[in-house]
Amino acid sequence: MSDTDPTPRSRREFIRVATSAGAGLGLALSTPTRAAALLQTRRTVLVLGGGIGGLTAAHELAQRGFQVTVVEPKALGGKARSIPVAGTGTGGRANLPGEHGFRFFPGFYKNIPDTMRRIPVSGQDGGVFDHLVDAKQEVLTMPNGGQLWYLPSLNPDGFNEGFTSLITAMGIAAKVPANEIEYFVRKMLVFVTSSDQRRFGQWEYVSWSEFTNSDNFSPTYQTVFGSGLTKSLVAAKGAVASARTVALMGEAFIYALMAQNNPAVAAESGYGSADRLLDLPTNEAWINPWVTHLKSLGVTFISGRRAQSLVMRNGRIDGVVLQPTNAAGQGITGATATVHADWYVGAMPVEQMTRLLSSTVLQAAPQLARLRHLKTDWMNGIQYFLNKPPSVPIRGHVAFLDTPWALTSIDQGLFWRRDIAKSYGNGRARDIYSVDISDWFTPGILYGKPAADCTPEQIARETWAQMKRSLNSKQKTILSDDMLESYFLDPAITWPQGAGKRAANSEPLLINTAGSLDDRPRATTQIPNLFLASDYVRTNVDLATMEGANEAGREATNAILTRSGSSKAPAPIQGLYHPAALEPTRKADAVLYAAGQPNALDIAPSGLPL
Repeated sequence: MSDTDPTPRSRREFIRVATSAGAGLGLALSTPTRAAALLQTRRTVLVLGGGIGGLTAAHELAQRGFQVTVVEPKALGGKARSIPVAGTGTGGRANLPGEHGFRFFPGFYKNIPDTMRRIPVSGQDGGVFDHLVDAKQEVLTMPNGGQLWYLPSLNPDGFNEGFTSLITAMGIAAKVPANEIEYFVRKMLVFVTSSDQRRFGQWEYVSWSEFTNSDNFSPTYQTVFGSGLTKSLVAAKGAVASARTVALMGEAFIYALMAQNNPAVAAESGYGSADRLLDLPTNEAWINPWVTHLKSLGVTFISGRRAQSLVMRNGRIDGVVLQPTNAAGQGITGATATVHADWYVGAMPVEQMTRLLSSTVLQAAPQLARLRHLKTDWMNGIQYFLNKPPSVPIRGHVAFLDTPWALTSIDQGLFWRRDIAKSYGNGRARDIYSVDISDWFTPGILYGKPAADCTPEQIARETWAQMKRSLNSKQKTILSDDMLESYFLDPAITWPQGAGKRAANSEPLLINTAGSLDDRPRATTQIPNLFLASDYVRTNVDLATMEGANEAGREATNAILTRSGSSKAPAPIQGLYHPAALEPTRKADAVLYAAGQPNALDIAPSGLPL
């Protein structure tokens, strides 16, 4: 067995587990009325997908007495998992830990921390939650050689002042013209004071570029406020990203910064430290203890298999045909088995869920056809294993707003509780620099090619060069080539057509394009025993994140509780914070919106285009 990934089961063991999962569940559902009566007393659940959404649903349901089986084709943890670099560990050390992308737990995450506190860890009263540590500073690299280093210590006199101070600091560091900074501040205040009716009825259907009017402003404004934030934070270009989603995430992060240093805001919002990360590789700190705990609750795991098709009967799911998969989670030829349960939870990424939408499934749930309209993009990680740490420590995330590949990074070694050289690899790697690449289709600075058209070696060299150009200066050299020991690129990036051809990505990220909320379903479906628990489900956080997947898992749990007639308490779901002090303004805006009028602040400063 590898360091962290589950070993695929043998054919005999798979058939045994699959049969056990479906034992006694093949009772014919002769009529819808009889089926409904039977399902209220039956308690088995089959969860398709072992990512955050699937594990959350399994956790909540198992705690409420359901018999849960989780099917995972690739590796438990999904996009949040660690990925050991095979063959790198020597002398009793574990393999070097890679990642799909680094983990980031902003202060406005509330559901994930709740789950973590309920995963026991020996010697830690707060369970897995005690593995979260706070970042001490943030860095934004800007066009024109600008950098903004700051501590997450925003403590203004009021909410409007909080937005103004942070945005102004960003604009000044990037040398954005003053009148354009003023315009962007005003637009963010427009959003903050907008009612939910306007957010969902107007800003959802407007792109971020249109909302910020970036096409009419300077290239620097476009880079920083028009596209840099969207590509780095939500992996979507400003021209297509929903203004509601982008502004919502900016609003939430600024409130978290305020809460970190203002006890009153912290108490009202329930937010934690603005920027948190794990003190160990993700599987060690979180996924492995979680799976162990779920097994103690009776959850069964089937690995190395995926759903090939859904079996329909009388408008319900009557079983799932499972097929074997390869190491990449792709279906391969081999023995299949049909597994039965009372309730089914689709916890797969959207591109995998759409594979199962046969004509029979869509006949029973035509709403699911809209999933095919949802868009994905690439946001994947690369880790650099360093023989020495950077000369200047950066104790927080870096957002490289000036890089063509929209990079973000974190120095893992500054936060991990374990000595990297003694614990992983061959002893030469003493630090790990983890980087997310969020734009794979814009040419770089070394080869003039987008990342998707580069080789793995070129991706590694180009990413490193972009970071050096942004961080290093005449006064300080933070990154240097002599630090490099090796690198690890997310294995979801492959070259199936051969070297020199465009890469493929087996794990893309859902992006919130303008108007896409209309195509995103709730956790319930029109099929009475099928539910959804993935990051494309409509949730409060509204972005394809661990928090969104966790919330969707809770929503699916509660829907099953309702439809099964369970008396168990529902899984708690916590939403984003809206300051009570701004509620009168938001209510006034609801009146304006109903009358067809713009937000009271939605006017351009003198001399600027509307």
